[in-house]
Amino acid sequence: MKSLKTFNFRIVTTVLAETQGQSIGHFCTVSVIKPTPSSIPSTPTSHKSLPVTAQSLQESILACQWDCVKQLLPTHNTDPLLVSHVLYNLRSNPDLVLKFIEQIDGRLLDIESHCLGIVIVSRLPSRKHGLQQMKKMITSHGATNTDIFDHLMSAIRRLDISSSTALDLLIEAFCELNMVEAAFECFCMIKEKGGILPKIETCNKVLSVLIRIGLTEKAWLLYAEMFRLKINSTVCTFNIMINLLCKEGKLKKAKEFVPFMEKLGFKPNVVTYNTIINGYSLRRNSEGARSVFEMMKAKGIDPDSYTFGSLINGLCKEGRVEEAIELVKEMEEMKLVPTVVTYNAFVDLYCSKGDLNRAYHWRDEMLRKDIIPNVSTYNMLIHALFMEGKLVEVDDMIEEMKRRKIFSDAITYNTLINGYCRCGDVKKAFNLHDEMISKGIRPTKVTYTSLISVLSKRNKMKEADDLFVRIRQEKEAGIVPDLVMFNALIDGHCANKNFEQAFRLLKEMDKLNVVADEVTYNSIMSGYCREGRVEEACTLLDEMKRKGIKPDHISYNTLISGYSKKGDMKDAFRMRDEMISLGLDPTLLTYNALIQGLCKIKEGEHAEKLLREMVRKGIKPNNTTYFCLIEGMGQIVAEEEIS
Repeated sequence: MKSLKTFNFRIVTTVLAETQGQSIGHFCTVSVIKPTPSSIPSTPTSHKSLPVTAQSLQESILACQWDCVKQLLPTHNTDPLLVSHVLYNLRSNPDLVLKFIEQIDGRLLDIESHCLGIVIVSRLPSRKHGLQQMKKMITSHGATNTDIFDHLMSAIRRLDISSSTALDLLIEAFCELNMVEAAFECFCMIKEKGGILPKIETCNKVLSVLIRIGLTEKAWLLYAEMFRLKINSTVCTFNIMINLLCKEGKLKKAKEFVPFMEKLGFKPNVVTYNTIINGYSLRRNSEGARSVFEMMKAKGIDPDSYTFGSLINGLCKEGRVEEAIELVKEMEEMKLVPTVVTYNAFVDLYCSKGDLNRAYHWRDEMLRKDIIPNVSTYNMLIHALFMEGKLVEVDDMIEEMKRRKIFSDAITYNTLINGYCRCGDVKKAFNLHDEMISKGIRPTKVTYTSLISVLSKRNKMKEADDLFVRIRQEKEAGIVPDLVMFNALIDGHCANKNFEQAFRLLKEMDKLNVVADEVTYNSIMSGYCREGRVEEACTLLDEMKRKGIKPDHISYNTLISGYSKKGDMKDAFRMRDEMISLGLDPTLLTYNALIQGLCKIKEGEHAEKLLREMVRKGIKPNNTTYFCLIEGMGQIVAEEEIS
C-alpha cells in the first residue's frame, strides 16, 4: 500500500475541486490547490460501514486500493450513475481510469459508463488498451451497433473531445472481431451523425478486411465515400485498391493505377509493384508479370524476395520450371534469400502433378538451406499423399510436423478430414474434428461439408441431418451451408429414396439464396430413374431449363439410361437427339445405355449399328458394352431355340 506522502495531491485536489463546483478545464493542467486536511484521503477503517459515495470511491481509486474499491462496489445494487460520475471526475487521468475499469466486475459498467471509460482511455499513447476495452464492450453488452455509437458520441460530447480516436477504435474493434458489416455501418454513421471524419489508417483497415472477405462492392463504395469526404489517401490506400483490382482480374486497370498515383504526387513503392506482379502471376500471365517487373526496375525500385517469389510462383503454375529455377539463381546473385514461399511454389507444382519424389526434393532443398518448411508445405504434401492413397506416409508427415513444432491449422485438419472421408474412415474423420475444436481451431464450411458428404455416402442420413441442423443452429460460428453441402445431403437422401426430404432441402436452399445447379437436379433425377420414375425425372429436366440451369451429359445420360431400362427406346433416342442439339456429344455411357435398351427389346441389329457408330466416332467400347451385347444376343438366340 502506498504511503499517504506519495499521493498525487494535484490530482486529488482537482477531483475535489470538481465535486465542489470549481471550474476546471477539460484535460488541461490545473493550478495546484493547497490541500486541506479534509482533502487528504485516508484509509477507511470499516469499508462495509461506509456509504458508497463518489468521494469515498475516488479516494480509494486514487490510492490504488483496489480491494477497497471492490468492497465499496458490490456486483449488485450499485448505481451505474455513480460509476459514470467517478469516471468523469477522473477524466484527466486515463491511466487510472484504465486500471479502475480493468479491476472492477464488468457487470458494474453499463454501456454508458463503459463508453465514457473507453473515450477517456483512448487518450493514452497506446491504442491497444482502448481497443481491448472496445472489443470487450461490444461482446459483453449485447447492444446494437447504433446504441454503441450513440453512447460513444454522447461520451465524446460530454468530455468535449474533437478527436475521432474512440470512433476509430470502434471501427477497428469491429474489424478485428470479423464484424465487417458493423464496421461499414459505423463508418456510415460517423459521416452522417458524428461530424468527425475517421482517420485514413482506420479506413484502410476496413478496406483491407472488406477485400479479404470478398465484399468488393462495399470496398469500392467505401473508397468512393472517402474520396467524396476528402479523406486523403496514402500510398497504403492506393496499394489496397490495386490489390482489389488484381483480385477482380482487372490487371490492366491495376497497372494504370501507378501513373494515376504519380500524377497525384504519390510515389509507388515496392509493395505497389509486388501487388501487380502477384496479380499477373496468379492469373498465369508471366509475361505481364515480367513487364511490371521491368517497369519497377526502370523506376529505380529494387525487387525484394517477395517480388521474385511471385514471379517464380507464376512460372511454376504455368509449368515453366527451368525459367523459375533461373529466377532463383538470379535472386541469389542479388544476395536475396529465397523464402519458404519461394520453395513452396515448386512443392505445389510437383504435388499437383503427383510427382512426390520431386516435391520431396524441394522440401529437402529448403532444409539444406536452413529454411524451415511451414504448415503450407506440409498441407500440400499431405494432400498429395492422400491422392496417392499413402495413408501410412500421411501419419509419418504428421509426426514430422510435431517434431519440428509446426502446428496444424484449419487447412491441415480440413485436408486430413477430407482425406479420411474419401477413404471412408468416418471415425477418424470425426476424431480429427473433435481434436481441432479442442485445440481452439474453428471448423469451417469445408470441414462440415466433408463430414456430411461421407455420412451421406455411407447412408448415415440421420447423422448427416443432425450435423446439418447443428451447423444451422450454431449461428455464432458464422457457417452458412453452401451449394456443395446441400448437394451432398440431397444426393444422400435421393440414394436412400427419401425424395420428400430432398425437396425440403431444395426449398431451404431458396430461403438461403443458395442457387441449385445441375448437380443438385442430377442427384434427384438419378434417384427417380433408379426407382423407374423416369417421367418425374424428365419434368425436373424441364424445371432446370426454366430456371436457366443448363443440363449436362449426366442429366441426359441419366434420362437415356432410365428410359432404356424401361424399354422405352423412342424417348431414350429423343433424349439423345436433344442432347446433340445442345452441342453435347454422346459419350460411352450414352451408347452403353442405348445398346442395353435395344438388346432388352431384342433389337440386336440396331444395337450392333450403334456399336459400329461409336467405334467410328473414336469412342472405345468397354466391358459393359460387350456384356450388354452378348447378354442381349444370347437371350435372342435362346428364345429362338425354345420357339
